[in-house]
Amino acid sequence: MPDLVPLAPSHLEKVWQIESKAHSHPWKRSMIDDLASRGAMHFAFVQDDQVVGYFYAQNIVGEVTLLNVAIDPQCQGQGLGSKLVEGFIEMCEQKGIDSIWLEVRESNQIAQSLYLNAGFNEVDRRNNYYPTAGGREDAIIMSYLCL
Repeated sequence: MPDLVPLAPSHLEKVWQIESKAHSHPWKRSMIDDLASRGAMHFAFVQDDQVVGYFYAQNIVGEVTLLNVAIDPQCQGQGLGSKLVEGFIEMCEQKGIDSIWLEVRESNQIAQSLYLNAGFNEVDRRNNYYPTAGGREDAIIMSYLCL
């Protein structure tokens, strides 16, 4: 199973490659490179010395927001997304986090299913939040209460 390791400058080129391929509207490179942002909790998912995924999260006073997550498209379909989210939740619980929050595109049914299966609940939505090729779409807000 891949290991979660703190994101380091040596990971950033591969993270950028994954980000550019995995998301319809990727983050700017400057956001990927910012490892010291407020409350930073950014990790690479490494298997056989290769970055196969990552997450960027923000821990502010015991409440974590999952900001960005991806698995290399060449590695998708192998259950790595579930393992990454499970590892993220376990890490949060070990740190004594109270709750985890995230937003997901309304059209991203695969991610929504992954989060629901991991124990997240849909709590609200932001109308017309995300840009799309043809306009805008809603963001589904989900939460997870840690043990």
